[in-house]
Amino acid sequence: MRQFLLSLIVALGVALAAHAPARAETAAEILAAHAGLVEKPSRQTIGPVIDALAQSGDPMAATVLQAWGNKGLGMRKADGVFFLIAAEGDGWALTYLTGAPAGLAAKSDVVELKPNAGVRGLIATALVQFTLSDPDRAARAAALESIARDPKPDHLEPLRAAIAGEDDAALLAQKTRLERLLTLRYDPDSAARIAAIEGFGADLGLDLRGALNPLVATRRIAVAGAPPEGTNIAREVFPGSDLPVADAFALLVDAGLAPAPLTLADQRAALAAHIAGGKVGGIPLAELATQEARDRAYTALEAAGAVPVAATQDEADAILAAHRFFDIYAEPDPAVTDAANAALRAIGIKTGVMQVADLGLDALSLAAIYFLAAIGLAITFGVMRVINMAHGEFLTLGAYTGYVVQLWISDYTTAILVALPVAFAVTFAAGVAMERLVIRFLYRRPLESLLATFGISIALQQILKNIFGTQARPLTSPAWLDGALTLNDVVSISYIRIAIFVLALIFLCFFLWLMKRTRLGLEVRAVTQNPTMAASMGINPDRINMLTFGLGSGIAGIAGVAIGLYAKVTSELGADYIVQSFMTVVVGGVGNIWGTLAGASMIGGFQKVIEWMNPSNTLAAQTYMILFIILFIQFRPRGIIPLKGRAAGD
Repeated sequence: MRQFLLSLIVALGVALAAHAPARAETAAEILAAHAGLVEKPSRQTIGPVIDALAQSGDPMAATVLQAWGNKGLGMRKADGVFFLIAAEGDGWALTYLTGAPAGLAAKSDVVELKPNAGVRGLIATALVQFTLSDPDRAARAAALESIARDPKPDHLEPLRAAIAGEDDAALLAQKTRLERLLTLRYDPDSAARIAAIEGFGADLGLDLRGALNPLVATRRIAVAGAPPEGTNIAREVFPGSDLPVADAFALLVDAGLAPAPLTLADQRAALAAHIAGGKVGGIPLAELATQEARDRAYTALEAAGAVPVAATQDEADAILAAHRFFDIYAEPDPAVTDAANAALRAIGIKTGVMQVADLGLDALSLAAIYFLAAIGLAITFGVMRVINMAHGEFLTLGAYTGYVVQLWISDYTTAILVALPVAFAVTFAAGVAMERLVIRFLYRRPLESLLATFGISIALQQILKNIFGTQARPLTSPAWLDGALTLNDVVSISYIRIAIFVLALIFLCFFLWLMKRTRLGLEVRAVTQNPTMAASMGINPDRINMLTFGLGSGIAGIAGVAIGLYAKVTSELGADYIVQSFMTVVVGGVGNIWGTLAGASMIGGFQKVIEWMNPSNTLAAQTYMILFIILFIQFRPRGIIPLKGRAAGD
């Protein structure tokens, strides 16, 4: 019994030993086993060795591969042992492949391994799996960017292996997306590729479209009869309708399916050169009056080897009739191309919707700019009925005020916060001075006020040129206004435009509060409707007109700071917006802030639509917009939202 138990224990031990997993080879053992291939590697033979190193599980595998690729791996001549090498003095500092130091060696005693570009490429691919799982997040992110820039089929499996262990949510999303992109391009399994395509849905990423487009790329072929078996046909092309006949025949010539076409000039020269005994190719000259006869003569000369082989017109027609033309996909699997086409159609629909949304955002931001430029004019022109052609110069003066403030305050955020009230104060004072010195003598004299303010506009432009020069001056936005809010690859809007939009809303609320909730607003409305009655109630119309004009000018100064962040600051800045400002006020409805808002929205939207329809000619967009406004005023002369009450009749 004792002998039986001993035999059983031995048998169990042998069985367990037989079924125990084999010990993984170390990097040193793998290199030693393939020393000949490692010493003289080639791209065709070294692949299995590199794969074995990458899959060995040895903690030093990545270090060894990296050293090999960087010419930091050497083999000692005496015994063929591999070391990590680093130059030190006149020799090498050796390190065992376990990481332990191995002393120094003369350079003559060690063979420095210098893999060629092909082998280094295989090593770099093998290192991807280590980099994708590197403990350093930055290294993993850099590896993903590297793969995205230059994807290869060899990256697919390491990327899949790295997904399971990723604990960073953002990198996990990037890895998953990149894995899908590589799957739809390189995976041999059609079902996996289709699943990857469908998994994107209507994603608008440019990288997705860049991966899908090669799947639906086509090339044109010509065949006699049916296309080859297994050809993925996109469509059949018919000469004369889908394809010019000359191009169809040229395709046959390029494919070696037809001789070059015979031109009439070449045919005539060939026939003339082969006249013998009053005949050409056995046909009498008197019978060569028709094209059919000349073709027969040339064919006879071809048969005799007297002229180059070329297709006459009747031969070309016959050859075309004997062939069919197809556009075929480069991708052989129809299921994959169907999925790719469906995905591209869905992307096209969503892209169209997003382009409309992007156009709407552009129009909204442009409307905000026009509203901001026109809100001061809505006060001076809409409320006071003063045609102030110098309103644009108040915008310019505000922008230059912001520039000067930035010369004294280096922090751009602080500079902008200081510039806004300073610009208001400067332009308010300029507006009050202009009203006291000029405008108050020209009330209810629109032509004279137009000419006077136009002259002031020219004078202010020249003064600003003398002070600041003709070069554009920088009005730099704070860092937090840099960049754009990007919703996807189609829709985005800059933070500066968003800030201008918010500022326009603030001014709208401020104007409504001022006119509806303050004593000044009440007095302004009273003077606007009936100055004589307002004066009899104790209101000083002269003072109210002065403050109203100053307020409109001050708001223009603040608008100039905002617009200066977006546009170039020159002495002509205001001239670029004065026409749109007047159109905004007139189209919206004189004297109505809501009308100004509606006018800015209509003009901004219409201008963007015209620019979208004719993007190469912005001057045409401006012309069409002005023509549209002229027609609009013919049908609605009092604007979108006309002023109501007694003031409307003034």
